[in-house]
Amino acid sequence: MRRGNVNIQLVILVIYISLLVVVSVIANRIQSKHGSGAAEYLLAGRKLPALMIATMLAGLAIGGASTVGVAQNAYTQGLSAGWYNAAWGVAGIVVGIFAAKYLRRIEVVTIPEMMGKMFGPGARILGAIAQLLIMMVITSLQYVAGGAVLAALLPDIFTFHSGMVATAALFVGIAVAGGYLAGGLASIINVIVIYGGICAALISSLNSVGGMENLVISMPVGAPWFDWVSGVGIAVVAAWMVVMVTQAFSVQAISQIAFAARDEKAAQKGFILGGMIIIPVGFLCAMFGIIAAYKFPGLQNSAMALPTLMTSISPLIGGIFLAALWAADISTAVALLLGSVTLVLEDIWKRISHRTLSEKQEILVSRIIILFVSAFTFILAITSVSILKTITSALAVMVSFTILILVNLIAPRLCKRISGFWTILTSLLIWVAWTFIPQVRIVPHVIYLEWPVCLGVFLLTSILGKEPAHDILESKRKEELPHIELNKGEALIEEV
Repeated sequence: MRRGNVNIQLVILVIYISLLVVVSVIANRIQSKHGSGAAEYLLAGRKLPALMIATMLAGLAIGGASTVGVAQNAYTQGLSAGWYNAAWGVAGIVVGIFAAKYLRRIEVVTIPEMMGKMFGPGARILGAIAQLLIMMVITSLQYVAGGAVLAALLPDIFTFHSGMVATAALFVGIAVAGGYLAGGLASIINVIVIYGGICAALISSLNSVGGMENLVISMPVGAPWFDWVSGVGIAVVAAWMVVMVTQAFSVQAISQIAFAARDEKAAQKGFILGGMIIIPVGFLCAMFGIIAAYKFPGLQNSAMALPTLMTSISPLIGGIFLAALWAADISTAVALLLGSVTLVLEDIWKRISHRTLSEKQEILVSRIIILFVSAFTFILAITSVSILKTITSALAVMVSFTILILVNLIAPRLCKRISGFWTILTSLLIWVAWTFIPQVRIVPHVIYLEWPVCLGVFLLTSILGKEPAHDILESKRKEELPHIELNKGEALIEEV
């Protein structure tokens, strides 16, 4: 790559980084004015409007898997790889319609806290372990995607591993400095950068191969490059749909966005709008994989399909797209990292230490946890191979949480005190068996084992269990009833 090209792309990258630094500083100042405790730092004081909820959800969803990972799959399987993102978007809309208000109304900080209130301390501890496992795996993959992007587009400056380090340094810095509000403000910038960069780069890439019509007639015969489903197969598309809807109801990093909304309406509108923003990105990025297969056949590492393609477009557009890909990683990683920190602080640290922390101590402990979680996930990143395969396999563990949340929402009388621990444990054991025992893989995807087995265990505990689970919504209604009656009384007096 010519030196001038590197300079242009580097300048664009520096401008993008500078914007995020400014956002972090602003977020830190805003939080200092409104308070300095964990609720302000990790939930933005529960004041996020619908637009920020939407961009945070989109920023979380559109990460390395949704860009580099989708292009990696599309490099061999065509347009159908884009269903990964479409499934994500559909999941966001479904949660917005059915559960976002519920998640905001219960006013908990973590999903394991919810499990603990309903099913006891055992479910809370096991739930925290499961949630941390999932989010650390996904966080680690953001290093991989970020390292691949920087190494491909700025090879004179970054190696794959130094690119991973630079990616980690930026999102850790944002999380440490500005907390959840910084993540929310950064997500607005990131979503704009992502869409702008993707659209500009796709137009440039299509022009470089003679346009869409020429690409269609020039691709090798026999592969379903432009078929909407058959590339990855209907079973995989269905699995993605089930996995994404499942995890959207119960992954801490996603639920935490609803927890941070300023009210129930903001949570609902934000999730629906966020889902709509997410859906198109997957198919756009799948086109990059197809174009890369045409221009660069035979890549040894298919994860380099998208970054390699970007080396063939103009340096200006390449720099914008570099910022877009990095923005996708940063948004996802910051949300996941702060979600992990919230779990460790609320469900592990406070329960083990039994110490009452001041507001300043809570933030200090949170920042220390960020550093430890980041170091651990970086080690995980070195061992990851296939981005989408790793993520969708791990996310299947969320089946247990989704079952427990949905039943408590629809038919709370079926929930028994023992249901939480055993259902969550079952989902973890299935995932471990699927990962390490090939003979267990009797279905196309682990999600097809998780749902029937976990549902069966839940129903069994519902029959055998004697003590009912605690109904959070019922308790919430009882707490609110005196205030509601008081408000009615005041309104009546005022009217008289």
